[in-house]
Amino acid sequence: MADVKICELPESVIATFRVRAAAAGRSMEEELRQQLIEAASRSRQEMLAELDAFREMLQRKYGILSDSTEGIRQDRESRG
Repeated sequence: MADVKICELPESVIATFRVRAAAAGRSMEEELRQQLIEAASRSRQEMLAELDAFREMLQRKYGILSDSTEGIRQDRESRG
């Protein structure tokens, strides 16, 4: 893992994160780490939410489709 140093943050920002950390029962470093991890993963979470919504729309429109794996396997075997 990499180390990052951020200089010249306003004292109000530091105070805010100290309060958040204390409320969560973590150190300020742990709180900042968690905030950065969540911020970095947000776009992935949004993409997954969009995919889930799309999947649900397809299921509402077409229902649950059967698994075609066995039919494909049989077709391949019949061709040799």
